[in-house]
Amino acid sequence: RCPTAMTLARLQVGKQGEKIAADFLVKQGYRVVERNYRCALGEIDIVAEYRGVLVFVEVKTRHSLSYGEPQLAVGYRKQRKISTVALYYLKEKGKQDVNARFDVISIVLSPSGNRIDHLENAFELACGR
Repeated sequence: RCPTAMTLARLQVGKQGEKIAADFLVKQGYRVVERNYRCALGEIDIVAEYRGVLVFVEVKTRHSLSYGEPQLAVGYRKQRKISTVALYYLKEKGKQDVNARFDVISIVLSPSGNRIDHLENAFELACGR
């Protein structure tokens, strides 16, 4: 299947948001360990380290609030998916014993200045149905 122009535009907005989020985290004192970590189970936008805690970050970026706040797109199904990938990541890297948390960074792009909201501990490990 060939991606549509709309899909390509959405991917571009997502990439832009992830760059903004990574830069924001670095300015806050985080160390970005990986961007776009992928495995067969899915993807995590950013894996960062902050004060001895491994932080799995989901980034949601929008041009407007017409579909609501970006972070609202991280529902339970998405949380479960991120949790599954995070557990795989921890096992793969031999880091099962580290403290970890899940954050969401929501970005609304605007010519007058982007709005960035960082929700620390946005959700708990979500497993099961």
